Amino acid sequence: MPVHESIFNTISIVSVITILALLILVIMKNTRLKELESDVDNLKKSLDEMDEQAKLIVRTDIELNKAQEELDKKIAGLYSLQGLSRTISTTLVENQIFKMVEASGLQELGFEKACSFLWNEKDKKFTTYLSIGYTREETDLINATVNLNKAPYLDLINSNKTISSVSLQDAFLKEKITSIFKILSFIASPILPKEGSKGFLFVGTENMDTVIGEGDEELIVILTNQISQALENARLFEQTWKAQQELEKKVEERTQELKSALEAVKIVSKRKSDFISAVSHELRTPLTSIKGYASILLAGKLGQLPEEVRLRLDKVNRHSDELTSLVNDLLDISRIESGKVTMRREPLDIGAVAADMLDFFSVQTKEKQIQLSSSVAKGEFSVSADVSQIKRVFINLVSNAIKFTPAEGKITVSATKSGGFIQVDISDTGCGIPGDAKEKIFEEFYRVENAVNDTVKGTGLGLSLVKHIIEAHGGKIWVTSKAGAGSTFSFTLPQKE
Repeated sequence: MPVHESIFNTISIVSVITILALLILVIMKNTRLKELESDVDNLKKSLDEMDEQAKLIVRTDIELNKAQEELDKKIAGLYSLQGLSRTISTTLVENQIFKMVEASGLQELGFEKACSFLWNEKDKKFTTYLSIGYTREETDLINATVNLNKAPYLDLINSNKTISSVSLQDAFLKEKITSIFKILSFIASPILPKEGSKGFLFVGTENMDTVIGEGDEELIVILTNQISQALENARLFEQTWKAQQELEKKVEERTQELKSALEAVKIVSKRKSDFISAVSHELRTPLTSIKGYASILLAGKLGQLPEEVRLRLDKVNRHSDELTSLVNDLLDISRIESGKVTMRREPLDIGAVAADMLDFFSVQTKEKQIQLSSSVAKGEFSVSADVSQIKRVFINLVSNAIKFTPAEGKITVSATKSGGFIQVDISDTGCGIPGDAKEKIFEEFYRVENAVNDTVKGTGLGLSLVKHIIEAHGGKIWVTSKAGAGSTFSFTLPQKE
């Protein structure tokens, strides 16, 4: 092979190898370029995602700042509202409530203007009770304008819904309200006490930077609820105060009437006592004469009397004794009532008085077959009392018990100590006393309607005299009884010191 062919072949091979090498290098560069392009795309996507995340973070931060500002505003408003609520709750005068709101202001809630209106049902118009941020002339003009077109405001009250420049859908009404009250943003909330005049509170602002939100509406609703409650409390207090004044007036009038009636009763009672005393004294003289003449005739000093005359004189004598006893009882009651009888206080043994009663009534109880007994030991119960008067009390009560106790019945006398007093109980197994007669039996001339009283005569003065004697000693007397089941008369006397 010639030398030049050999060189050509060599060059050809080298060329081919070089081309192959270049081709491989190009392929490798293309592959690397694609890889780089892929990395660039991935990096771009990552940068886009980071950008979105950054934007999200910024938006979130802005929203958080707004939320923080809203929260700070709401907290400040709540503190302000708490102070305002505490202030208006300290008064029970209706006009003072709005004056306190006016004095406190609503600037801390974000409103520099406010008005409050209450509906006057009688005059059919709204009356202004609060004005903040307006002159007197502006307030009068607003009031007149509101009353010219009452319907929207009455609807606000009747619907019990709070409206604002944000929530109000009626654009015409919104524009009209902002024009009337000369503000840019507003909230109107109803004032609804349970009783009395209802109304609404209007708050507004001219500040373009003030944005009203749901939180502001909630604060105003809380405030109007507080005002409603304060008005309710004030009106209830006023009603209570008026009722108290009326009651005091009636009590005073009734007291005067009772005083007058009491004075009249005292006068009548005194006249009655004076009359009884005078009549009793006047009756004593003829009674003494009648009894004296009857006794002379019965003694036969004027000659023997026919039997029929003697029987009638016996009746005259007996009835004279009964009438004398009645007169004496009336005189005693009259004297005790008038304070003319002084109880001669001295030590008195209740046991000894009870023993004397057993002996005094022994004949009567034996004839009627009644068991009379006493559980009061001598020397155990001692009182400070008028001996003769207390014996009259025992005689009256025991004789009554004997009268109303049937044969083979029982009468017992007992005593106990209670708080510086001695309580004496005289119990029987007699016919008892109806419930409606327990208080009346101590009245003068009152007699219970029963079979015994229908057959046995009496004056109805015994228990009244007993009551006066016991009360003159500083004690009390009462009866415990049931019809058909016996009675227990109880009285108290001061224990001997």
